[in-house]
Amino acid sequence: MESKLILDVNQQQISIALMEDGRLAEFSRESREATFSVGNVYLAKVKKVMPGLNAAFVDVGYDKDAFLHYLDLGFHFNSAQQFISGIVQNKKRTPDMNKVVQTEELPKEGLITDYLAGGRDILVQVVKEPISTKGPRLTAEISLAGRCLVLLPFSNKVSISQKIQSNEERFRLKKIFQQAKPAHYGVIVRTVAEGKQADELVNELRVLIHRWEEAMQKVQQATTNPSLIIEEIGRAEAILRDRFNPNYDQIVVNDKDVYEAIKSYVGLIEPSRTSIVKYYDDELPIFDVYNLTKQIKSSFGRIVPFRKGAYLVIEHTEALHVIDVNSGTRNKSSNLQEENAFEVNMAAVDEIARQLRLRDMGGIVIIDLIDMRTSEHKQQVYERMCENMKNDSAKHQVLPLTKFGLMQITRQRVRPVTEVDTLEDCPVCHGKGKIRASILFVDFLETRIEMVVRQLKTRRFTLYVHPFVYAYLRQGLLSRIAKWHVRYGCFFKVMPNYDFALLQYKFVNRKGQELDVHDKMGMA
Repeated sequence: MESKLILDVNQQQISIALMEDGRLAEFSRESREATFSVGNVYLAKVKKVMPGLNAAFVDVGYDKDAFLHYLDLGFHFNSAQQFISGIVQNKKRTPDMNKVVQTEELPKEGLITDYLAGGRDILVQVVKEPISTKGPRLTAEISLAGRCLVLLPFSNKVSISQKIQSNEERFRLKKIFQQAKPAHYGVIVRTVAEGKQADELVNELRVLIHRWEEAMQKVQQATTNPSLIIEEIGRAEAILRDRFNPNYDQIVVNDKDVYEAIKSYVGLIEPSRTSIVKYYDDELPIFDVYNLTKQIKSSFGRIVPFRKGAYLVIEHTEALHVIDVNSGTRNKSSNLQEENAFEVNMAAVDEIARQLRLRDMGGIVIIDLIDMRTSEHKQQVYERMCENMKNDSAKHQVLPLTKFGLMQITRQRVRPVTEVDTLEDCPVCHGKGKIRASILFVDFLETRIEMVVRQLKTRRFTLYVHPFVYAYLRQGLLSRIAKWHVRYGCFFKVMPNYDFALLQYKFVNRKGQELDVHDKMGMA
């Protein structure tokens, strides 16, 4: 299977698409200004303790207080809290993990009021980003994730991933980390550590320990509360850390800085594979080149077609997602009804498994399949879904079909579901229902070009338009574009953008910055 990771980076957001055999498999789009990422660590303040919930609300700087349950304090909370309090109060003493005092572990059945009170400083980590009206979800059991291992300060235990089945390999890995790790550090060995050389694993352990030591110095020097102590690495690098596959054929990036960062990161974890990281430098949008724009538009709507007229209807609520399977225009004669239902349902669960990954849908998912009479068909559909979900890295559980033909799935919910608005707002009327005459659009574009050249004094730029408009402008031996070049005495490029509405346009200068030509001549 051919796998490509495509990254579209601009000033406002970063879009990441994973392609498998030319088909979009995973997609995420995040603002580059997002601050509350999973993995961020904060020195925060307890706002309010809620005995009825056995939880506390904590101020981490978000407009909604974050939620911390008693079970998320961790077994070593007392040791951690005592150490953190000590370095905050004594700013002259260099933080030293060798001076951690191991205290009794927290009981599983305890009360948060015995350990926390309003106004208390606490070190916490984000485990779930703000979703809808809820603030972030926190843990006080801090962990630093690397490629091959997870570092757990204040613990002493070495745990091996259950997916590593060889007893000999498990013993080898455990021995390496028991000998290499300092006191008061625990380690969870990840699956990708299997077969790795000892020096590579120990080097990563040292990097994570150094990162923790730097974090403790930031805690000691913090002048405000809340304060960001550890910022999770960029989203692109986080995906590589957690999902990097040695079988990736290409990682293509259209931003020089991000390209250098990713190439450097790949060089650390897989030095022989740095050549797969490619820098894309062309005027055409990177997602258009890889046919991703069309796939995104067709995959993220409320209605998703998948085979021979059959389609899914996907509805989202705050608590769950509902997916309805429809056979559309398929043959529904009585003698073929059961076979038709079975065939559509089998194709539907293939697409649904893809949609769960693509949209990162979490929580409860209810699937209303087409009714089937035979238990054999129901079992085959269930087994097909379980097989499809094996490629999903998120924790999940698939339940057999109910007597009503419903399939229920629970999937780990860490971030808000990825949503892409596939309906286009009119760029001219902005939803008012009135647009300028289409026949005058080309003349209107010329006024904008004249403004860019003569008022903004820009002679090198690129004009992006809808592909239909682009095709029209190129018609004839002496095209409109050629006439404009002669008329305004400068050379500029006109390029198609498949993500644009019909009458949408954009001017971009040589530095990649969009030129503001709207509302300067009385028209939008």
